[in-house]
Amino acid sequence: MQEYVIYRRVSTKEQGKSGLGLGLEAQQRDIDLYLQNYSDVPFEILGTFTDVLSGGNNDRPELAKAMELARKTGAELLVSKLDRLSRKVSFIEQLMEDKRITFLVASMPTADAFQLHIYAALAGQERRFISLRTKAALKEAKACGVKLGGLRDKTMKRNEVVKANVNDRAERIRAIIMPMRDSKKTVRDIAAALNAANDQTARCGVWGPSTVKATIRPPNGG
Repeated sequence: MQEYVIYRRVSTKEQGKSGLGLGLEAQQRDIDLYLQNYSDVPFEILGTFTDVLSGGNNDRPELAKAMELARKTGAELLVSKLDRLSRKVSFIEQLMEDKRITFLVASMPTADAFQLHIYAALAGQERRFISLRTKAALKEAKACGVKLGGLRDKTMKRNEVVKANVNDRAERIRAIIMPMRDSKKTVRDIAAALNAANDQTARCGVWGPSTVKATIRPPNGG
């Protein structure tokens, strides 16, 4: 029987407490979709562990417990996204070198260890570049006399958060749909899987073949 140890992570206490659309629920949906569509059956969940800490913090007690259980039992460590394990490439590399642990990423169900390593490295580069770009933009705005802070700044930050959440959701949905399509699942099968996981469309509706097709179709309609 296939055995799993589930690990989830959120970065604030508020996310950890509510679990309603702020992280935990979305992670669990990804994990459930993986188990329903990609796992060998039957399977067993030996334990679920959750940390409420930053991804840059390597001192995560629940992750340590999850890893220890995976080592003892030979179960596979399952996470929703790679950055739930860590945002540090060095940590991912260290985990890959541990021969007693095998980990899986639900949103990239067919990725092998080499692909996950490349993804982690590229994601790290992107985060560093975004940080540099943000600092440069703030410095330029300040030099031009723009006052940072206040109501307008808070509104802009809120809009940026909303936009980031929308983009993250779109990326997550496509990461679920595309591997299913590549494995020859029909759009009807994909819609059924998303609905079974209670993963609503962007307009809070149910999935159908047409909405799946619209998500798969490139933005330019090509």
